[in-house]
This record gives sequence, C-alpha cells and structure tokens, in this order.
Amino acid sequence: MPDTNRIPVTAAVLAGGRSQRMGVDKTMLLFDGEPLVRRVAETVGSVCEHVVVVTNRPEVMESAGLPSSVRVLTDEVAYQGPLGGLVTALAAAEDEWVLAVAADMPWLEPSVIRTLWDARDGAQMVLPVSEKGPEPLLALYHMSCLPEARRILASGRRRLIAIAPAVKTVEVPLDAFKGVDPGLRSIVNVNTPEELLESRDRASEQQEPVTPRVSVIEVGARASRGMPSERPITVFLNDDEIATMQSTPEDLSDLGIGFLLSEGFITDREALAGVDVDHKRGLVYVRSREEAPPDVAERKRYVTSGCGKGITFASVGHARGILPVDSDARVGSEEIYDLVGQLARAAASYRDTGGMHSCGIAVGGKLLLVREDVGRHNALDKLFGRIWLDRIDTQNAMLLTTGRISYEMAVKAAKARVPIVVSRTAVTDLAAEIAERAALTLVGYARGGKLVVYTNPSRIVVTSKEGV
Repeated sequence: MPDTNRIPVTAAVLAGGRSQRMGVDKTMLLFDGEPLVRRVAETVGSVCEHVVVVTNRPEVMESAGLPSSVRVLTDEVAYQGPLGGLVTALAAAEDEWVLAVAADMPWLEPSVIRTLWDARDGAQMVLPVSEKGPEPLLALYHMSCLPEARRILASGRRRLIAIAPAVKTVEVPLDAFKGVDPGLRSIVNVNTPEELLESRDRASEQQEPVTPRVSVIEVGARASRGMPSERPITVFLNDDEIATMQSTPEDLSDLGIGFLLSEGFITDREALAGVDVDHKRGLVYVRSREEAPPDVAERKRYVTSGCGKGITFASVGHARGILPVDSDARVGSEEIYDLVGQLARAAASYRDTGGMHSCGIAVGGKLLLVREDVGRHNALDKLFGRIWLDRIDTQNAMLLTTGRISYEMAVKAAKARVPIVVSRTAVTDLAAEIAERAALTLVGYARGGKLVVYTNPSRIVVTSKEGV
C-alpha cells in the first residue's frame, strides 16, 4: 500500500544519462507495462512530498505518462552525469532534502527511503554502503551540499560520491535494509539489455533476485565449481568514455589503467592523478593530466580474435612500428617449466570456476604478480596496469599466460617492454611476425616438458634433457 504520511523530501529521478550500454534510452523502456522512469517516479512519489525528473530531453518525458504532480527539469548543463542532475535538483528543490535516485531502479522499495530518512542524525548526506562501496544514486542530500556539488562539477568531475569528503556523511550498511527489503532489490540497476531481460523475468515470476540456477549431472567425485563472472566494464579517461568490455569484475583499477596504457591513451606515470571504480555499475574512472584525443568517439576500432570479440584501436600496421625491446635476458627451460607450474598454482579463480585465463610476470625465477579474467586480453591488461602502477622493471622479466598469443597480445607485451613471452598454448603467425620485429622471444606450448620457441631463441637456454 502507498505510504500516506510523506516525508519532506524532493525526490529527484535522474534520467539524464546517455544509456550507452543499453543502446537506447532506457528510461522509456517498458517494465511490467510502464516506462521505467514512470515506475520509479510513482514509487518515490508514494513516500516523498515532491518529485522531479531531471533530464536532458524533456520532450521525451511528455510520452512517459508521469503523474501530473511531477515536475520535469532540464539539466542546467547537459550531459554532466549524475552530479549535474543533482545540482539541478538541489537548485530547484521545494524541500531541504533531496533524494537522488536513478531512473533505472525498478525494484525500489518505499520503506528503504524511509530507512535512509530515519538515519539522518544531523548529516548532510545519507547513503547506503555495500561491501563494494557506496550507493550515491540512492541517497539523501541536504540543500547545504549545493555549493560543494557546484564546486566539484566546475572542476570537471561528475561523480556524486566526490561530494562525500567535504560534507558530513552518514553511511547506512545494506544490512539495515534487509528488514524492509530482504532481497536488497532496491539497489538493482538496469544498465544493459541482459539486465533488463533478467529484471522483466523476475517481475513476471513475482520473485526476488536469485543466483542463476544451473542443472548439472556430475559423474565421479569431483565437486561442483562456481561460475566465472563477466560484466560490461566501461573505462573513462577524465570523464571521456573510451571503451566498454566484458570482463571479470575484479582488479578493475588495474584493468582500466592497463587498457588505456596498452592502447596508448596514457604514457606518463607522473601525470596520473588517480583511479576511481564504481563496482556496482562497472565503471572505471582514470584521472590524468594526459587528455583523451578529441576524436576518440570516431576512432576506428578493430575486432580482435580475443574472447568476446575484443576491441583495440591499433591495427596490425600500427603494431609493426613498435621499437625493438632491448634486453639481455636469458632463461633456462627448467625455470620456464617451474614458472608455468607457479602460475597454475596461483590461479585461484580458475580452480574455483574454470573458464578463466591467467597472466603472470616473473623476474629471476620468481612469480611476482598474477591476474585472472574471462578474457585473456583483460587478464593481460590487468597485469600490465598493476606493473605500471607499481613501477615494476620489466627489462629482464618474463610474461606467462594461459591464453593463445595473437598479434594484439604480442603488441601489448612489446609496449610493456617484456622481452620473453611464454604461453601454454599456441602462437599465431601474425604474433610471431610482430615479435620478430619487436625483438620479443615467443614461446608456445610450454607444457609436458616441451617448448616451442618461435622467435629470438637466443634468450632460451636448454637446461634439461627435454626437447625445446
């Protein structure tokens, strides 16, 4: 039943995003027979005194069927993200408090809003916090936050959470909502077509979100594994959207840095200002004094042979211009076998789920770092991102990977200045051509006491009776 005693809050439904991961304006997509934006507006209107919808396209809202009491506001400055929408709402609010809520939260429970309201305790900002971090798109903001929000927006930043350090904030753990929302459905967003379909299925079944059910028949004593995770992860450089990839949602700071580094968008370690990750929405924000090229949206992308059709901005022609790697590194075949074993033992996610790729960096016979992902390119980007962040010297290092070495994998290794690259599986002809030009040593099929050395074999020393 709707709440009859509304709280003195202006609910701001933020509907000004570009919906790039969805591909269409998601706020107008039908959910259980009504547009998402109307569903959310009606929900917050059942508990909040006033409701506004903040958008960059007010003409679209004319066909949304919004309640007559809902005001439609146009962003003061278009496409400035959720922070821009909040600034617009705070400036026009009829109450001292504003509830910021995303327009794509179909399961929002009114009682969750009341729980936030009851937690104010003299704060200026009240927001839920999960183990993955804060949820600023379902949070209360006092009018006194407006000057700080304007200041941050003027600095070029567009993330709501950037307000928190400068205002008094109360964090409400998600467990506090389980009494009124046992499945914690209120924080569920619909960002992709897959998530929309899943949410529609839940609505038709009238059930809470559950872990996907998989029926399996197992023969023998082997226990069931978990399932590898993959999510759309979008990387930004100084608020410019660069690319979206399917990735395992771990080590996302490393992934964002590594991707931008391998694609040539960043090169200067001293210019890096920081990395922010929104785990819930799969967003990685890299801040640097190096700017994204103005034509990044129009730049030609190349579909790679990688898992999930990886994307790169570098063609084979571009790759052939990489400078040779200058290194006197040499490694024995026994050391390679030992390091391949170390990589296998360190691949915890592969053991737990299967279906994962691993990459590691080794120096002096010791495995220093390992990163895993459903995509071999992502695993490599994560590894190189962390190497760059930690300033690890790669001049005498060895890269180990469980995945096939295709041309773009060889290019990434050459850009990271790693002289020796070892895989448990194959090397493509283009990868070998790039490696020959870049003075890389490529080793494939490193298993069963055998190695196949494709390029620059002088760095490999036979130290066992096995063949090389």
